[in-house]
Amino acid sequence: MKRVLITAGASGIGRAMGEGFAEAGFEIWATDVDAAGLADLPKTWHGHQASATDEAAMADVVAQMGSIDVLCANAGIAGPTALIEDVALDYFRACVSVNLEGAFIAAKHAAPLMKAAGSGSIIITSSTAGIYGYPNRAPYAAAKWAMIGLMKTLAMELGPFGIRANAICPGSVEGPRMEGVLTREAAAKGMTRDQVYDGYASGTSMRSFVEARDIANMAVFLGSEGARLVSGQVIAVDGHTENPDPKL
Repeated sequence: MKRVLITAGASGIGRAMGEGFAEAGFEIWATDVDAAGLADLPKTWHGHQASATDEAAMADVVAQMGSIDVLCANAGIAGPTALIEDVALDYFRACVSVNLEGAFIAAKHAAPLMKAAGSGSIIITSSTAGIYGYPNRAPYAAAKWAMIGLMKTLAMELGPFGIRANAICPGSVEGPRMEGVLTREAAAKGMTRDQVYDGYASGTSMRSFVEARDIANMAVFLGSEGARLVSGQVIAVDGHTENPDPKL
């Protein structure tokens, strides 16, 4: 049975990825800092409480797996919503650490197992913030752009070993994390939460937020044989973002 490791796999996009890969016949390994979320995972999944930035813990999980076919480096935090002059350096560093360092650590320890197998798929969850500049989101956008650079390098470095690397860039995803962004952005712009929500939705050609399952469906495809020659790609699942700075 093929094995997938999903960081931040206890809820949201990570949980949806796990469900999608389970339907595709994979054995699911998930890490997360949320103990309650891990306890709620299906009993057939392997859940491990570990921060994506804890290299020793992540290395231990990968070692326990023994083999890994797909890595979903999905862990991330939204970071602060503020003008650049109002962002504390500690908050910037925390955002970059979880998003960028988390993906780096997971890939670093998955790569040797994939090299030994002569195959593998690394899927990094970036963001449309990794494609556009996003006002009031400097730490997050910086981290997500850097994750795409990491992915491009992995694709070149690991391709000769039969390993693919790609980045999924979700747009505005329904769920608790985006609700926090909407609330903070509304306060920063003197708008209501619903005004900001409508602004984000109207900034896409599909006029819609996306669901976690939409991201999961793309991840399952990228982890499949059907995507055997898809590597080094930045794939937005966002309903086609036209305006990264929604205004009414």
